[in-house]
Amino acid sequence: MDFAFDATTERMRQRLLALMEEKIYPAEATFREQLAVLENQWAWSTVPILQELRAEARGAGLWNAFLPGQEGAGLTNLQYAPLAEITGRSLHLAPAALNCAAPDTGNMEVLASFGTIAQREAWLDPLLAGRLRSAFAMTEPDVASSDATNIATRINRIGNGYVVNGRKCWITGAMNPECALFIVMGKTDPDADRHRQQSMILVPRDTPGVVVKRGMEVFGYDDHNHGGHAEIVFHDVRVDASNLIGAEGDGFAIAQARLGPGRIHHCMRSIGVAERAIELMCDRADARIAFGRPLADQGVVRDWIAEARVRLEQLRLLVLKTAWLMDTKGNKAAHSEIQAIKIATPRTVEWILDKAIQVHGAGGLSQDFPLAEYFANVRTLRIIDGPDEVHKNAFARGELKRRAAVRRLMSG
Repeated sequence: MDFAFDATTERMRQRLLALMEEKIYPAEATFREQLAVLENQWAWSTVPILQELRAEARGAGLWNAFLPGQEGAGLTNLQYAPLAEITGRSLHLAPAALNCAAPDTGNMEVLASFGTIAQREAWLDPLLAGRLRSAFAMTEPDVASSDATNIATRINRIGNGYVVNGRKCWITGAMNPECALFIVMGKTDPDADRHRQQSMILVPRDTPGVVVKRGMEVFGYDDHNHGGHAEIVFHDVRVDASNLIGAEGDGFAIAQARLGPGRIHHCMRSIGVAERAIELMCDRADARIAFGRPLADQGVVRDWIAEARVRLEQLRLLVLKTAWLMDTKGNKAAHSEIQAIKIATPRTVEWILDKAIQVHGAGGLSQDFPLAEYFANVRTLRIIDGPDEVHKNAFARGELKRRAAVRRLMSG
């Protein structure tokens, strides 16, 4: 067992660390200043400083680092994990600078794995080049979307095309005017087997009948840095049959294939969020004097710092193990571990952020530090891509089945 990074990973890490120190961290304030004066607050991807950083990332060979194969940097999940962690330290800027920001990453993976040649040429190539943005329209307000088979949006075949009708909510990135494509999940055959009713289809934003109604807020944050989370209505939206991804009934399977890598990417970046929170907590504890001595001298604060470090190191090892399994055994074989990190990561990082906020006092609740916004972002991870309870239930079911199999084997 070797815990060292391989030569490729270490080379990429050093490039990214240099980019973060020299370019990205110094650009954070400029990024927010440029966002504040935009005519359209959702058009985050148009600010000049981001274009400069993207050019730097390309020059450093860090562009599309998340995507293996010839379309991306050719990295494995295990090699990408420490890079994603580093980008999480500047969550609203670094992933976008590397063209590694959700939901575009998952959409590019879908197109790369399941798209036709024509679909890849029309949409994957410009996404890889960073010329446009996209969104993944799955969640709905009127059904429990934790069970994806509930999806009620209809995708009906009519002649040589499909007509889409439905209402979607919490569609990340959709408020951005550069978001030109929606990958929409809906039902093509409600009478088919439960997991064969759904399909996915490409819907260009400018198609008649597509209405982006409003942006949603998370704890009062509109998340315009990521293009917001939108409510969208599809009313008699007509697209060509060639826009279907895969075959009719493939939607559920494609969604599961998309969500596995998406979940681990969220976890990787969240570790970087927690690392920055620990740094801020230590700096604040050393600098802040209360009752005649630094907060760092208080036993309770030292306990929080120690616990934060131990919990984060445990989490990182589990995430790296999951990445290794995905690379060596496949996503299906790593299913339990993906569930485990989806359960453990938000809870662990949320706890660390809570203690960092507490050490900062009222400042930790304000816009003067990134902690409150990080907290709002990480709290969403206990719901998006499946709530904690769904993953815990499935994880426990798998554990019980494994133990039952051992008992049967031992009983002969």
